[in-house]
Amino acid sequence: MTLLDTIREPAQIHGMTPEQLDTLATELREKMIRTVQQTGGHLASSLGAVELTLALHRVMDSPRDRIVWDTGHQAYAHKLLTGRGDRFDTLRQVGGIGGFPRRSESEHDVFDGGHAGTGVSIGVGLAAARALKARSDPARRQRIAVCLGDAALGSGLTMEALNHLGHVKYPLLIVLNDNEMSISPSVGGLSTRLNKLRLSRAYQETKSVTQRALPRVPVIGKPAFDVLAWAKEGFKRSWAKVGFFEDMGLTYIGVLDGHNLRELEESFEAAFQLGTPVLVHVKTIKGKGYAPAEEDSMSFHGASLPPIDLCVIDPTEEPLPPEAELKRKPKTYTQTFVEELIHLGETDRRITAITAGMPTGTGLSRFADHFPARFHDVGIAEQHAVTMAAGLGLAGMRPVVVLYSTFGQRALDGLVHDVCQNNVPVLIGLDRSGLVGEDGTSHQGMFMLSAMRSLPNLAIGSPKDEQELRDLVATSVAHDGPMVLLYPRDVGEDLPDHDGVPLEIGRGEVLRSGEDLLMIGFGPIVQRLLSVASDLEADGLTATVINARWAKPLDEALISEHAAGKRLVVTAEESAALGGFGDGVLDALNRAGVHVPLHKVTLAEGFVHHGAVDDLRRLQGIDAPGMLVQVRAALSVPARAKRRARSKAPAA
Repeated sequence: MTLLDTIREPAQIHGMTPEQLDTLATELREKMIRTVQQTGGHLASSLGAVELTLALHRVMDSPRDRIVWDTGHQAYAHKLLTGRGDRFDTLRQVGGIGGFPRRSESEHDVFDGGHAGTGVSIGVGLAAARALKARSDPARRQRIAVCLGDAALGSGLTMEALNHLGHVKYPLLIVLNDNEMSISPSVGGLSTRLNKLRLSRAYQETKSVTQRALPRVPVIGKPAFDVLAWAKEGFKRSWAKVGFFEDMGLTYIGVLDGHNLRELEESFEAAFQLGTPVLVHVKTIKGKGYAPAEEDSMSFHGASLPPIDLCVIDPTEEPLPPEAELKRKPKTYTQTFVEELIHLGETDRRITAITAGMPTGTGLSRFADHFPARFHDVGIAEQHAVTMAAGLGLAGMRPVVVLYSTFGQRALDGLVHDVCQNNVPVLIGLDRSGLVGEDGTSHQGMFMLSAMRSLPNLAIGSPKDEQELRDLVATSVAHDGPMVLLYPRDVGEDLPDHDGVPLEIGRGEVLRSGEDLLMIGFGPIVQRLLSVASDLEADGLTATVINARWAKPLDEALISEHAAGKRLVVTAEESAALGGFGDGVLDALNRAGVHVPLHKVTLAEGFVHHGAVDDLRRLQGIDAPGMLVQVRAALSVPARAKRRARSKAPAA
């Protein structure tokens, strides 16, 4: 049994020796690596946060004290220290523990996260609630810490929260985990001495007395105070980070070695003793303890890993996969989208691309390689990305913003107010639309369609396959208004590559004809409808299948024409149950006076938890077999189909 195997509560590490803590840190990293080898996950960030996690739990008493993990990518060590070690091998699997903090899993998890930049606001809210407790309430002595990554610091939400925190002065520890070198470090002896000075209670008390008393000294007091203040401000501005945070009203400490456990413990404890908001800036190595992740942290940020041999130093020495595995794989929708964008960008210099901190995941890094001057990565600032695109569009460019669908939720005001209200030619590509999988409730791309359908001037499309995605991208560039394209994380249908051809906006297509029912799909789910239509033939039923292409504007004439006289209309979409494509079809049929029973195939109401996409589709009943069951149930098929088959049989 390892030392980690004995941990059930974080309080157990309070009395450990330095040698035991070193052993525990190693075991935590080995457990993460071996688990993510099987399940996938956000490995590099969590490997880098082991010591700061141990230090926080050593100076805090969770769950009485509260640790907020911004985003949650860094929280694997926290999960292992809080009683989930025996379930850690179920990470991100259906029915297993989540990849982010989840309150339903543990009382040590404060907040269900997943998106970056929310942590400081949550922490300020917790601190505000603590301040309202009675003085006799033990909760008044509760310690609260927020751990956020350096990328989240660029989020507008984080800046808003820091600005407010500096005003209200709630005691709060913010640990800035700098693992990307996006914030230049202050290192050396002077920085270390400054940190010790700021953390000294004597310094804080002297500073407070000086601020109160010196201006009251007759004649020289006010001028002397002004000179000291001027000197301090000049010194602060020579240390830009110090001045930036302290101008906001926070005490800044940094940069600390994020893998020096003793230094972290001492600094965190001293910061809590100050009774003010303190930001402690620590520098960590992303992927610490696993050489391939240290060398290529981007690839190991959130990936499914090949089998890992902890003894292998050079990953190039691993054996090649069998020849069968080297065959060309179908392209993903992400690859197809970017390929078409690059193709169009070669002849149309108006095309610019914007992403919000996700150049690799969205594929736009390839666009940046071809057209660096026309590419913008704005960091974790989705609303700015969309509103910046509106500015580019107003200036005659053809901006393309690519976001994960879940992060598009953060840009809705920019879409409404800045893009749609101004009717600007902006294309927003919502990658990872539909079920995403193992990242769970915070990352499923299921809500944007419902949120956008009511927006004036906006066209909303989704392709049935990768070639149609090329066509839709070409359509958007030729369109003088805003457009959103939704496409999944999946691979396509392995179709031959062809340049995109602009399509008529608002025009669907009939893929097969039938007499009994009409099935209309929005997006790649159309492929499953075609499978359902084939299976229904065994029941003596024939179906018309329409590829809608557009949720807005909807091809109401085509749908109404083919719905008339049918026993049932079925709509299919991989999105939320309320307010989506199916509701749009229902409204259109009512307007046309076509009164036919309608069955919507959607995701169930509520959030969808983590698991492999195929498993989630099966559980939601939106894989092809599940959709067939739904359609048969809506038609009461078993009895009716048998009667219909008998009635068509020739007489003996």
